[in-house]
Amino acid sequence: MTASEPLVAIRGLSVRLGDHDILANIDLDIHPREIVTVVGPNGSGKSTLVRAIIGALRPSRGSIARRPGLRLGYVPQKLHIDPTLPMTVARFLSLPNRRRAQDIADALHTAGLPDLHGRQMSALSGGQFQRVLLARALLEQPDLLLLDEPTQGLDQPGSAAFYHRIEEVRERVGCAVLMISHELHVVMSASDRVVCLNGHVCCHGTPEVVATAPEYRALFGTGTQGALALYRHTHDHAHDHDHPQPEHHHKDHAI
Repeated sequence: MTASEPLVAIRGLSVRLGDHDILANIDLDIHPREIVTVVGPNGSGKSTLVRAIIGALRPSRGSIARRPGLRLGYVPQKLHIDPTLPMTVARFLSLPNRRRAQDIADALHTAGLPDLHGRQMSALSGGQFQRVLLARALLEQPDLLLLDEPTQGLDQPGSAAFYHRIEEVRERVGCAVLMISHELHVVMSASDRVVCLNGHVCCHGTPEVVATAPEYRALFGTGTQGALALYRHTHDHAHDHDHPQPEHHHKDHAI
């Protein structure tokens, strides 16, 4: 594959669990350095999509082609650690494989936690815990960072701060990002594309395009609870020319 070709190319992906089709006929490309946010209601197959990409689920139909040597970093929806277990952040980040202290320090700095390597995991706030999971993923030096609803349980300011950190990670590390979100009221400003999923791809495009799409509104309504709130920075508009508006989905093209 050349640099212009996708990191991941999904064609006709269907996933069946038991008697239920969780995903049906998904076409999706993820390109270097782009941020793709997937939104959808509960049970729409968002987490199933991530699990298929990382290889934890086998498609019932279709294919997932990954660039040879592709490095993945994964931030799970949640991770339970026994609060009675004494474990520092640095120790957690060295499991299951020992890591160099400098690598741990660099990952924590990139994740926005430069001084917490000696803190007990049980003493972290929800936002700090999620950033430690982000640092753990960054230790893999990923080409593609996958985040499965990483802000679940955080308040809106905490979610917005985490999304902005992901934008900075993309700029610093140069990785692509696939972010899964159930939060209809917040989508990170840096998203190049938003994909609306409900077992199949309902619609896709820039956040502005998806927010006004009939398919999106049919699922989530038109009121404030259904609108995509776009967190904009003053520098975002300076880069608009770097990200052309994507075209609407056609059946014979991957998105």
